[in-house]
Amino acid sequence: MHPIKKHDLKNLIREIPDYPKAGILFYDITTLLKDREGLRGVIDGLRQRYDGFGVDVVLGIEARGFIFAPALAYALGAGFVPVRKPNKLPAECAQITYALEYGTDALEIHRDAIAPGTRVLIVDDLLATGGTARATAQLVEQLGGSVTGVAFVVELTFLGGRERLNGYDVFSLLQYDK
Repeated sequence: MHPIKKHDLKNLIREIPDYPKAGILFYDITTLLKDREGLRGVIDGLRQRYDGFGVDVVLGIEARGFIFAPALAYALGAGFVPVRKPNKLPAECAQITYALEYGTDALEIHRDAIAPGTRVLIVDDLLATGGTARATAQLVEQLGGSVTGVAFVVELTFLGGRERLNGYDVFSLLQYDK
């Protein structure tokens, strides 16, 4: 089996104009996910990048990070930890509140999910403005973990999210400039 090329992965992503509102071009990854070679290409591409980083756990951000993080954790021989919206996790949680363009949002993680010194790879489907990923990295550090990387399937480079993640190893498999 030959590895799938990045341009082939991009061809599997459906572009939907004017969604969710006029002037927005939405990159729909569901068409990539249903393709067995496409999904394998994403996980293999992320695994190749982070092989040898000594990742202890792969942390997936709700909700689409949950699609990629467990498969990547398996491929890296690591554990999986979910980061969720408030009041979704049953045990004692650590929480972080962060600013959005119009208001605030919050994320939670089980307090016992990240022990001091744990090497954590944060995974989500999309890097847009970087606020959610930045908050997640801060949450990991509050618990004493070490962020070994922040990985995305797609990066919208024109939104500048990478700049909000300065100081972290940031990787995106696919980039869009518009």
